[in-house]
Amino acid sequence: MGIQRISVRGHTTASPEEVYELLRDGASWPEWSPLGSFRLIREGNGAPEGLGALRFFRTGRIKSCEEIVELVPARRFSYVLRSGLPLRGYRADVDLTPDDGGTEIHWHSAFAAKIPGTGWLYRRTLASFIRRCVDGLVAATSATGVRPAP
Repeated sequence: MGIQRISVRGHTTASPEEVYELLRDGASWPEWSPLGSFRLIREGNGAPEGLGALRFFRTGRIKSCEEIVELVPARRFSYVLRSGLPLRGYRADVDLTPDDGGTEIHWHSAFAAKIPGTGWLYRRTLASFIRRCVDGLVAATSATGVRPAP
């Protein structure tokens, strides 16, 4: 079983801090991504959505549980898939880099398919899904779409 890799980039006029805050706020994901709903299953260390937090997302019949595994304020947001798709070792990193008065977003992930021969299909499907997430994050944080801090 080969490792599948996905890499999607986008640029927003928002600061890395603004983008990072949306990534940390799981309840905001259904507003700017293709995800249908969010529920916090377990709070993380030091903050509800801190390290170790378990976040549950649902879109139609698809359910996923993800754990936040790395947080570098305004630089990186990382999570791993704990359940929901037939994948092994799924980890996604969203790197934020100050760039040209805004932020370069690099959402990349790697995984192996549990079912032999399906890796290409999951890579293709998830690449499209992640593209929609990045596009939604860019739209939500661009000059006219920046949400005020709660």
